[in-house]
Amino acid sequence: MGELFSGPGGIAIGAELANKSIAEFSDVQFEHGWAVDYHDETVETYRHNVEGATKGSALCSDVRNISAKQLAKISKIDGFAYGFPCNDFSLVGEHKGIDGNFGPLYSYGIPILNEFNPKFFIAENVGGIRSANEGKTLLKILDDLSKAGKGYVITPHLYKFEEYGIPQARHRVIMVGIRKDLKVTFKPPAPTHLKKFKTCQEAIEKPPIKLGAPNHDLTKQHPRVVERLKHIKPGENAWTADLPESLKLNVTGAQISQIYKRLDPTRPAYTVTGSGGGGTHVYHWSENRALTNRERARLQTFPDSFEFKGNKEGVRRQIGMAVPPLGAKVLFEAIVKTLEGVSYESVEANIE
Repeated sequence: MGELFSGPGGIAIGAELANKSIAEFSDVQFEHGWAVDYHDETVETYRHNVEGATKGSALCSDVRNISAKQLAKISKIDGFAYGFPCNDFSLVGEHKGIDGNFGPLYSYGIPILNEFNPKFFIAENVGGIRSANEGKTLLKILDDLSKAGKGYVITPHLYKFEEYGIPQARHRVIMVGIRKDLKVTFKPPAPTHLKKFKTCQEAIEKPPIKLGAPNHDLTKQHPRVVERLKHIKPGENAWTADLPESLKLNVTGAQISQIYKRLDPTRPAYTVTGSGGGGTHVYHWSENRALTNRERARLQTFPDSFEFKGNKEGVRRQIGMAVPPLGAKVLFEAIVKTLEGVSYESVEANIE
């Protein structure tokens, strides 16, 4: 496996988790080949947790400053994954050459496909990409990726991760490409948890997080924040709660629904994000505080043994930007079944 924009290792851990179930029907196993990310602490986290990752294979670099030929010297790859950042997609169609230094970031996957011709690739992005530039952005990306290397049959699908047992309403467009000459077409795996979602309370409390677990330092709240939270019920936020005038937010313009929003313990969490300031840290349903990073990592399905490196804010960003490992695991299992001709329950691809 090769990865660009690898983050702390959500996709890589998902591949490791998939290896055990894949072994029941195939000799295929996923191994780390190389990974690239832009942040020092994120790459340190990746090296610390992903089996086989070293300073020579997990690189801290801007993707614009590294070539596919350099990566080929580290390891050949059969599979490629990248969650390209959702930069300004209005650039699509205007950039000068798909390999240019300032092209949209999705384009940096194309030289990888050209160089390695992997059997499959995974490209992940936010749901909003569907409407960017009136839908033309997604069509452009699909067209460019399908023509890369030896050509790919691409299946884009909007995955609602809570439908796969992830305790979080996290919706992402994921494009799975299978090399055309393999003559198989990927279908999205069928949801497994439509009748019973996993709740955020289950995720955080079962089993309890052990004292001394990594990244589990309790958050310190300003007294005013504590007072505000006392008036916010589970599932409510700073705008929907009945707050005293003195505790209301003095904000004009857009009112972001996640500001001081408490979790509803009977439902999956709302989307865990890596950006934003005060009020966006995900708040406990009963305790008057934001979640610890370990609790946030539980909502993202990272195992408790996974230790994030860096300061508290940096770790919060890493967790929020990651692909949930258990979500990646589901994808890898379906990809290998597709390649091996093993049947599995699937649904028709849909990005609505």
